[in-house]
Amino acid sequence: MTGWNPPEAGSTVYNHGCQKFWKGCAIVVGDMVLLGMAAAAVCVGCLVPNRWLPPLPNDKFLHFASFAVLAMLALRVAQGPLEALYWLLGLLVAGWLIECLQALVPDRRFCWRDIGANAAGIAFTAAAAQLYVSFS
Repeated sequence: MTGWNPPEAGSTVYNHGCQKFWKGCAIVVGDMVLLGMAAAAVCVGCLVPNRWLPPLPNDKFLHFASFAVLAMLALRVAQGPLEALYWLLGLLVAGWLIECLQALVPDRRFCWRDIGANAAGIAFTAAAAQLYVSFS
């Protein structure tokens, strides 16, 4: 039995494999950076006093949309269904923690409806992603 020998460096197969690997790594790292930046923006927006913010249209829609975007980015980073579930549950816990911390911020208070809007945004993105995977 001879076994499998990896392609030699410089060969077409080797170069194609490396390009595919590094392209995949760049996409994941880019998505992780976007996820981190979006999460930081959500945290800052939720944890500053209301008087520092411009008039906002609909608070619940903003919660829904921001957590839907965070969930989309988290699903792009996740590698497998179990990891995706952990990311989504982590986002739900993060939303709850943000609401708990808002009780310490002037002009802010804990709101169960905000947590509901966060959960709805996460669930919407999870359902949309599942439908996309099912029909593609």
